[in-house]
Amino acid sequence: MELSSIFLLGLCLLFASSAMSTLANPKAHHHEFVIQATPVKRLCKIHNSITVNGQYPGPTLVVNNGDTLVVKVTNKARYNVTIHWHGIRQMRTGWADGPEFVTQCPIRPGGSYTYRFTVQGQEGTLWWHAHSSWLRATVYGALIIHPKQGDSYPFPKPNRQATLLLGEWWDANPIDVVRTATRTGAAPNVSDAYTINGQPGDLYNCSSKGTVVVPIDSGETNLLRVINAALNQPLFFSVANHKLTVVGADASYTKRFTTKVLMLGPGQTTDVLITGDQPPSRYYLAASAYFSAQNAPFDNTTTTAILEYKSVRCNTTNCNKGRTVIKPVMPKLPVFNDTNTASAFTTSFRSPRKVEVPTEIDENLFFTIGLGLNKCPKHFRSRRCQGPNGTRFTASMNNVSFVLPNNMSVLQAYQQNIPGVYTSDFPANPPQKFDYTGNVSRSLWQPSSGTKGYKLKYGSRVQVVLQDTSIVTPENHPIHLHGYDFYILAEGFGNFNTKTDTKKFNLVDPPLRNTVSVPANGWAVIRFVADNPGAWVMHCHLDVHINWGLAMVFLVDNGVGELQTIEPPPADLPLC
Repeated sequence: MELSSIFLLGLCLLFASSAMSTLANPKAHHHEFVIQATPVKRLCKIHNSITVNGQYPGPTLVVNNGDTLVVKVTNKARYNVTIHWHGIRQMRTGWADGPEFVTQCPIRPGGSYTYRFTVQGQEGTLWWHAHSSWLRATVYGALIIHPKQGDSYPFPKPNRQATLLLGEWWDANPIDVVRTATRTGAAPNVSDAYTINGQPGDLYNCSSKGTVVVPIDSGETNLLRVINAALNQPLFFSVANHKLTVVGADASYTKRFTTKVLMLGPGQTTDVLITGDQPPSRYYLAASAYFSAQNAPFDNTTTTAILEYKSVRCNTTNCNKGRTVIKPVMPKLPVFNDTNTASAFTTSFRSPRKVEVPTEIDENLFFTIGLGLNKCPKHFRSRRCQGPNGTRFTASMNNVSFVLPNNMSVLQAYQQNIPGVYTSDFPANPPQKFDYTGNVSRSLWQPSSGTKGYKLKYGSRVQVVLQDTSIVTPENHPIHLHGYDFYILAEGFGNFNTKTDTKKFNLVDPPLRNTVSVPANGWAVIRFVADNPGAWVMHCHLDVHINWGLAMVFLVDNGVGELQTIEPPPADLPLC
């Protein structure tokens, strides 16, 4: 072989290897989020809604597994704000997690903060949202994580993908709604509409023009990424005449199963495959409430989008010929209180293969979760105690109603050993045992309050039994843990029984999630390894319950060496 040929071959190999390494190299994605008031018209009325970059919902962020996100958030609104990257593990980067007064002080009006974190070992659908007051009613968007460059999905590559953000809309300023509830002690007004990608759909006034259309071709198999971004409502979701094959949830792949109905608690995501195997037409995708509380008002409306086959799509030519637009077919959604359907769905999840579940447990915790009623304080007028029988609504875990600090974040105080911000005496078990799902004595309806955390040693293997109570009302609670994914070993109804219910644990292929729907009047058991140092809030993802105190914080110690230690706080971390 001539020298020139060898030289050319060498050059080709060099370029090929450099192209391959470029393909595999993780990228840094830089974004700017401007939080601002934007006129948004829904249900015939214009509201000055808080948005990111004037978009409602906000921008979709797309990354690959292994990439880094750098998002500068500038607050041009009149409210404090933070952004939470829901489901991102935030390994050693707890300062970027976002919950107000837990990992950071809020970004004040006029201020800014840059969130920096790397996506590690996660693929699928997550989302981001405001984590300050009720701003996430309109401040939210999707976070799509594709496999690493060169890797593929563990299912046939879909022909196309669509992201469906299920939301909730108030015909009012959501901040005013929650402030009124806080002032009066009553439950907040329920929403006026549900939305898909910010649009209520055909069944609401003044809404048909904006209805979202999802295209499909006959024979295609497409991926739908469904996110429940509603503020306070678990939702059923279905597509008329089409089956849905679940392939992922909360950015973890799942063993495939087929269903006609999804149930997502707020915070949860589900990835499904849908095949264009029906007669070409138009079919509604629809979502409505799964409401498990008793004797309480809720938004009993239905949001819709349209799955439209290409051959029936209305274009300029055929519409001008007077062709009538086909009325979409409506799916049969479950009735609002169909707990059996909700439970059948949530218990269908499995990991794709055998997983390493911690079998020896260092921390065996039992947390009750539920509502409560505070007696009216003596110095309050009656208009400030408009809960049942002149009380004020509250909520708690293990009879402790969580109070956010207001002058420093829990993480700062924990890292810098500053006293007076929180205490680390959150109870490992209910202070008093009782018949949790039975007729509970009124003496247990008023919890204590405090900013209480529970300390975990680095690497400790943790099991938490989450037990709903019937205090005020039993209810399905979507419990979200920041900074971690966890295995859901089992769920059931009634009071958790250590002797009989542990036999139901799936220790082979339990699903990996970041948010668990704890059944109404029931329980769920989760396990995780405390391998991420920091202050990690665990809370109900119904925002009305966060306001009432249904939360606690895990304080995870540093381990040994740099890789087991939280990074130092960024220079631009907001001050209180």
